[in-house]
Amino acid sequence: MTAEEWYRADRLPHIYCAGCGNGTVINCTLAAVEELGWRREETVFISGIGCSSRAPGYILTDSLHTTHGRALAFATGVKLANPGLNVVVFTGDGDLAAIGGNHFIHACRRNVDMTVVCMNNMIYGMTGGQGSPTTPPGAFSTTTPYGSGEPAFDLAELAIAAGANYVARWTSYHVKELVKAIAAGMRTPGLSFVEVMTQCPTNYGRHNRLRRVSDMIEYLRTHALLVQKKERLVQEGKTVPDEMFTVGELVRRNRPAMGVRR
Repeated sequence: MTAEEWYRADRLPHIYCAGCGNGTVINCTLAAVEELGWRREETVFISGIGCSSRAPGYILTDSLHTTHGRALAFATGVKLANPGLNVVVFTGDGDLAAIGGNHFIHACRRNVDMTVVCMNNMIYGMTGGQGSPTTPPGAFSTTTPYGSGEPAFDLAELAIAAGANYVARWTSYHVKELVKAIAAGMRTPGLSFVEVMTQCPTNYGRHNRLRRVSDMIEYLRTHALLVQKKERLVQEGKTVPDEMFTVGELVRRNRPAMGVRR
């Protein structure tokens, strides 16, 4: 099947706002699925609650749209019940890192054989634009009208520390690199976590002087720092600006995995 053949045409048009980056992430994920030659009857997409979690509803295969923050718990059950299935989780920064944070940590610790694609738009996009665990310090939202005073979670570093076998981070601007990263994660046994920094012009952009889609994409492009460049700067004793985030393949290892087909 080609990537286009994985879509449910009867569910279109989608609910996403104009300029939302989630559609790009779905396209990239399905391009990776096409590259691997997965079969529809052997693949399951699972999600929780939020804009990103509506993604499985547009894909022509079995899916679970579960409760808020519980996608990884449901996905673990699916994988252990049938290790032969390819399990992919779509989630967002609020769904994964706030109410779902504990499930995230322990799924990585157990190294459950699944691929988790997190669409991180740094905001609660669906429910009104509240600040999320990844809202940058100083950023405005409906719950941080004077700017966020809290440090943001680094989800990729959290996944690495908790034990995921594969961790990568890209943006909705880096589409070619993102397809390769998701495909690499799908090939890696154990838990693969791919974080995608993506734009939300409706609820993040309009609060932070990034109303135009092009403004938000330019923000993502200019604030992304290749991991190799970051390592070089650190070796040279130079300071990496706090507002920058690393992109690239951050870890690939071979810890024992749970749910791998024997």
